[in-house]
Amino acid sequence: MAAEGRSPMRPLSRGSPRLQLMEIRPVVEADLPELLPLMRGYCEFYGTDPTDDALLELSRWLLEHPADGVQTIARDEAGAAIGFATIYWTWRTMHAARIAVLEDVFVSPTARGGGVAGALIQDARTRAAEHGAIQLDWQTARTNERAQRAYAALGAEPNDRWLDYSLPVRASRSE
Repeated sequence: MAAEGRSPMRPLSRGSPRLQLMEIRPVVEADLPELLPLMRGYCEFYGTDPTDDALLELSRWLLEHPADGVQTIARDEAGAAIGFATIYWTWRTMHAARIAVLEDVFVSPTARGGGVAGALIQDARTRAAEHGAIQLDWQTARTNERAQRAYAALGAEPNDRWLDYSLPVRASRSE
């Protein structure tokens, strides 16, 4: 990890020859206007529609409570925001150890295919190790085959041992 929590600059491995990933770093308040459209794109991709205020509340919570997690932002050589990741810190009882959960990883459609997702995941993995986590866990939609190919290229394997469940505990913000 480079100074100030920034990943070192490196060219993208594939994609547009004009696009170059220059940095991945933790989100700061000044990034929120550019982060919000990326978060909105992520939500639209998965068919959800939280309010902008709710998305910004999430980001601001992490800025104020770094013990809970971190959001990172990827920028190209022109400084444009092209992707983001959200990482949460937690514990896994069965390992009696800390883990990191990669809750979100999203790349702008115009920057896809250039290795940005892989760079965001590798950055998350490095941050997880620095945070004392023994592993980085994440999930994706069964239908998101493009992401699954990207994850496989990193050496990640799906875990079919578990089923995911959810149970609402209160009305959603959109109701």
